[in-house]
Amino acid sequence: MAIQDMIIGTERLALRHFETDDLDCVARYLTLPELQRYLEAPARDRADCKRALETMMRHVSLQRPGDRLSFAITERDGGALAGHVSLLWADATAAQGEMRIVIDPQFRRHGYAREAARAVIDMGFAAHGFHRIFARCDGRNQAAARLLKGLGMRLEAHYREHALFQGEWDEELHFAVLDREWRRPGNVKELSRLVA
Repeated sequence: MAIQDMIIGTERLALRHFETDDLDCVARYLTLPELQRYLEAPARDRADCKRALETMMRHVSLQRPGDRLSFAITERDGGALAGHVSLLWADATAAQGEMRIVIDPQFRRHGYAREAARAVIDMGFAAHGFHRIFARCDGRNQAAARLLKGLGMRLEAHYREHALFQGEWDEELHFAVLDREWRRPGNVKELSRLVA
């Protein structure tokens, strides 16, 4: 199966590439004020969401540094779109990837973020040979920090007041895990069992 056609299956989720019909679902959560400060690019209205969706629809392969894979996080039962997760090829020399994840608030507290993140990290190490995968989150986003720690990622940096966001100083936490740490017995599933 080509990476462009890949759908990653977990116990409760299907991670698939985005489609044009996903716009209403994506707009529902990307425009929420509570998510705005945590997004890489703000999506204030439907036009912004359409551009964001079109960009994510192009994120279908990792061929060179700077490429990104973006997946819609959907429920296996019913297919509801619960958010998205991406993996960026951040550095070729150091074999590093960066994971980002956004969950629609109405799907929180189901463990979907953890399940999707674990599958993408598995894929990054097993299929793409990354040595290190890292993730960043806002210092005030305690739910994201708990998620990353719970995945076994280590807090490597806390950048204090490093950027201004709407007149307010921003804090950023950086977490990471190495391939040899992730590949503990029982931690990485065989990729063939992940790909549906």
